[in-house]
Amino acid sequence: MGKVAVMGAGSWGTAFAQMCVDAGEDAVLWARRDEVAKVINTDHRNPDYLGDTELHPSLQATADAQEALTGAEVVVLAMPSHVLRDSLSAWLDRVPRDGIYVSLIKGIELSTHQRASQVIREVLDVPYGRCVVVSGPNLARECARRLPGATVAAGPESAVTGRVQAMSHTPYFRVYTNPDVVGVELGGAIKNALALAAGMGDGMGFGDNSKAMLITRGLAEMTRLGMAHGGNPLTFSGLAGMGDLVATCMSRQSRNRHVGEQLGRGRSLDAITAEMNMVAEGVKSSAAILTIAEERGVEMPIVAHVVKVVRDGMDPKDMVRALMARDPKAEFYGLEGGP
Repeated sequence: MGKVAVMGAGSWGTAFAQMCVDAGEDAVLWARRDEVAKVINTDHRNPDYLGDTELHPSLQATADAQEALTGAEVVVLAMPSHVLRDSLSAWLDRVPRDGIYVSLIKGIELSTHQRASQVIREVLDVPYGRCVVVSGPNLARECARRLPGATVAAGPESAVTGRVQAMSHTPYFRVYTNPDVVGVELGGAIKNALALAAGMGDGMGFGDNSKAMLITRGLAEMTRLGMAHGGNPLTFSGLAGMGDLVATCMSRQSRNRHVGEQLGRGRSLDAITAEMNMVAEGVKSSAAILTIAEERGVEMPIVAHVVKVVRDGMDPKDMVRALMARDPKAEFYGLEGGP
């Protein structure tokens, strides 16, 4: 057991760091802003991201990246996908060369269309087996309140994923392992784009039938793209696929669902995001997801229309009309066969 450095003190990074402390780890949380670190250390709260939720009194935070990274055995990356590369580049001379790297990031890099684990391995020259992806139905406020939940730690080496499993598995939070890095990571990114669509439906006053249709057809799109990249189709019926998709599309705690709901009510994207202090990954990643789908010849009509709304300004009502007017197909079109 060694030091765990969690880099990013947003809602999920803070909650994950607390789980590591609850699991008996020596965990330190890095915050970009000094005032956030001070409040965590003195008041044992992170009000900017987790409200009044009381944190473990042993959880320590710092705004000094070198202090956080020095002596770390495991480095957990908990930041928006669009700042990952620059952050890693700034820490090149501080990160442990033989450490384990864990990505909590559910997004796709816009300029390269790379998954977070690919960016980590490229920038830091980390062996494939030393990078683990954690993803699942993990609404941060519930995790911080220690409500029962679960996630998936994905990596090719069982000893490494086992270490990540042990460092975050607690009496209230179960951690499963899965060797399917691609499937787990794509599931976490794609569900955010789909949650935008689910929120639009909420904003336009649609019902449960509509939401169930959106979730299941979205799952088909997620599975098609995952299989095209070599993912295991079973992954998408698990926590990192269907589990995360349901939680994100249904919960009012979901940032992506919230943005979609406001769009469905007729508000502009600029106005919505201007009042948020956290990133809705789907807004930025949906276009990258669509691009990698088109490169593989994978049909993702829901994601494609989400892009038309958030990037091109399509009215959500026109999005619905266009999707409902598509030619009908067999239910499992594009899902026949294996990865």
